[in-house]
Amino acid sequence: MSRPPLHALEGFVTAARLGSLSRAAESLNLTTSALSHQMRTLESRLGQQLLVRKPRGVELTPDGRQLLERIAPHLDAIGSALRPFAARHDDRLAISVTPSMASAWLVPRLAGFLAAHPSIEISLQSTEALVDFSRETQVVAALRIGLGQWPGVMSEHLFDELLVPMASPALVARMGGTNAPALHEWPLLGDPDGQWDRWFDAFGGRPPARYVAVFDDSESHHRAALDGVGVALGRVTRARLLLDSGQLVALTSQRMKAMYSHWLVYPQGAATHRGLQAFRTWLLAQAAEHASHTRQEAGATA
Repeated sequence: MSRPPLHALEGFVTAARLGSLSRAAESLNLTTSALSHQMRTLESRLGQQLLVRKPRGVELTPDGRQLLERIAPHLDAIGSALRPFAARHDDRLAISVTPSMASAWLVPRLAGFLAAHPSIEISLQSTEALVDFSRETQVVAALRIGLGQWPGVMSEHLFDELLVPMASPALVARMGGTNAPALHEWPLLGDPDGQWDRWFDAFGGRPPARYVAVFDDSESHHRAALDGVGVALGRVTRARLLLDSGQLVALTSQRMKAMYSHWLVYPQGAATHRGLQAFRTWLLAQAAEHASHTRQEAGATA
């Protein structure tokens, strides 16, 4: 049997690590169908099923797990050996960013950066997954929300995330206005992190006996508020466009700091990337302006 091509093995390792053919294809600049074809061809040449296709991704078979353990270290070693010889294009800037941060905060501001730096080509990698800079070497930096304690990278604080109760205009009207009932009497949308408990501890009142629904991701949380299901303790940055357009209404001027903040993250080796230097300077200025505006419009902040 002839040896499988390296690109097929790389595709297999990437799909196995990400648990998704579509995400692996995106990171390899392939179509999902092209990567699926590579995987079927690889399985045919080896005479073994390596991946089990499921509705929400792929899982390794025992043979697939054994193959991953054997070849992944060697492919990583090849990548490490070639990295010093890779050409660096300082006019190309690939940034990893979560979809909500991209659409609600970064993209509406990006025209200003591109106008000031027309020679820099920006590529936004929109994903919830944390970028592994050691493997995804084309990605120069990332915008992430967290505690800023990611190992092996530089982390620069951009701004704190603030939370505020927010609801649809229809729900506000149905409840008789923003100040009509006490907050705990509204239909509240719960979250698994206990943010409402922190809110009532900070500003008074008591949590409701029950929440109308509980969501474990901010996208569904905000979507339910937008659809009038209940009141979300929503992220101001994530909901900024919805609040400004009147699609959501803040029930109070009070704000509470979320447990996590927004950060610019990049490997130490990217610090001299001229495109990143320009982007970083612009981004920090935008973040400072955003933080100042948020403080001005807020009442009490806890």
